[in-house]
Amino acid sequence: MKKKYKRFDRDFKVNAVKLSYEKNSVKVFSDELGIYPNLIWRWRIEYEKFGEGSFRGAGYDRFHPDEKEVFDLRKKNKDSELRYEILKDASPYLYRGNLVIYEFIKINESRYSILKMCGILEVGYGRYHRWKTNGLSEKKKYITRLKEALKSLFLQFKKHYGRNRLTVEMHKLGYKICKEQVSFYMRTLRLRRIKKRKFKITTDSRHKYYTASNILNRAFKVEAHSMVWASDITYLQTTKGFLYLTIIIDLFDRKIIGWNLGARLDSKNTTLPALRMAAEKRNAPEGLIFHSDRGVQYANRAFTQMLASYRFTPSMSRKGCSCDNAVSESFFNTLKRELTDKKSNLFTRKQMKTEIFEFIENWYNTRRIHTSLNNKTIQQFNNEYYLEKNIQL
Repeated sequence: MKKKYKRFDRDFKVNAVKLSYEKNSVKVFSDELGIYPNLIWRWRIEYEKFGEGSFRGAGYDRFHPDEKEVFDLRKKNKDSELRYEILKDASPYLYRGNLVIYEFIKINESRYSILKMCGILEVGYGRYHRWKTNGLSEKKKYITRLKEALKSLFLQFKKHYGRNRLTVEMHKLGYKICKEQVSFYMRTLRLRRIKKRKFKITTDSRHKYYTASNILNRAFKVEAHSMVWASDITYLQTTKGFLYLTIIIDLFDRKIIGWNLGARLDSKNTTLPALRMAAEKRNAPEGLIFHSDRGVQYANRAFTQMLASYRFTPSMSRKGCSCDNAVSESFFNTLKRELTDKKSNLFTRKQMKTEIFEFIENWYNTRRIHTSLNNKTIQQFNNEYYLEKNIQL
């Protein structure tokens, strides 16, 4: 049978120590109290060292009242060091949901206090123990999978997609989720889409060349390929000045069919090579409407002669009205938001050329979904069109 030991409260110990100094014999006094003499001696040592701060019980730090301020500072410093150590060790687990933090706490139970970790990492002590004992409900498991899928898609599409496109992608994965729920989980997971920015206009329409009328008149929806092509030019800053990107886009499937990146803003480095590329990629019928702004690169004699050689019909935006060429402007906004704005440092010219090729040919034209195409990629949209029309690729 386990031996039982007497327990004495703090007041008893303090009084015993004080009275022991008034007695001639510690042994006689201890016999009167019915305790062992060595207890009196041990209590005396503690009382002489810590005074009224003695006999605080198990789990409490002992200190002399005169040293309380120093003790409090040391304790605060020790708590700060412990907090820093826990946060440092837990940094790979933070902002990934409570379940991941629970795993960290479970792994480190032998190193730190569970209560301390729960407080510092801001998770419920009771919830952690319920998770550890019972695991997760089916609903919470589903929400966990949903969050992981959403975060994976967000990173897969390079932080470019907002709630609308992410909702479409989540539906493709089989999740029944609305736009409002996607917004809520994005806020919860701190997923922030790269914001749009405004850019200055580079069109120079101060020339004496002929300008065509606005035949397109913002009719951006067309019924087949190569009925309307739209074009525009923008600048891209590099470590050694600007490069100028010219694009030609087919308004039917929104594919960039011609483009050129040059160091100069004349037509030989902008519109002419872009038009040649577009004509080589797609068989364009006579009468195709070629829409652009009134810039000198589109109005000059060399370019208008090339348009005439293909028997295209020129169309130009009204003066100072960028909305007349909204599709091209939208592409440039997307390009600068998704490619250049997210970089803290400028590209070199060589890097810029590589990045533009990758963005247009391996991302925008192939993998990126477009709201104007009913949230399909250009490839998916064209495949469905050819299948419907029974056209052999």
